[in-house]
Amino acid sequence: MSSTHLFSSHLSPPAILLPWLSVDGSLTAVLEVKAGQPLRVERVFEGYRRLTLLQKKQLGVQGAMLNRPMLAWVREVQLYGNDEQPWVKAQSIFPLPSLTGRARRLQQLKGTPIGYVLFKRSRTLPNQRVIQYTSEGWQRQTHYDWYGRKFMISEIFLPAFLSSEVR
Repeated sequence: MSSTHLFSSHLSPPAILLPWLSVDGSLTAVLEVKAGQPLRVERVFEGYRRLTLLQKKQLGVQGAMLNRPMLAWVREVQLYGNDEQPWVKAQSIFPLPSLTGRARRLQQLKGTPIGYVLFKRSRTLPNQRVIQYTSEGWQRQTHYDWYGRKFMISEIFLPAFLSSEVR
């Protein structure tokens, strides 16, 4: 299993957040340990969406395919630990060619954390990760290879998570 972590900005994440940004296995599992309870998943959006040019590039699409419309199954959620405010905002992007065979169940997660499915059989997965600062907070954007299917998950650590770390 290989993983690569790249920092795409000149800023460095706060030391308190670095272990969370660099978790190689299931972020769900370590967040649940921190919360002392299962995460609550609130779906914000789930459905088909046309990928932007940037998303296609992030997913490794090249050449003439960049100019063609491309659909993906997109899931946007907020993850709650033991707080009234969400800890993490997450977006999963599954290009339609990746949703075959076992991966089709990724379209039926509903309120189930994605980590329960992805890391059920393996503690880590081959991935490449970019850590960057966004207008909403520190983000880890991970490109996974799960049974030969490629997809991307972005997680932004929200202010409520950082304040829970300080407590």
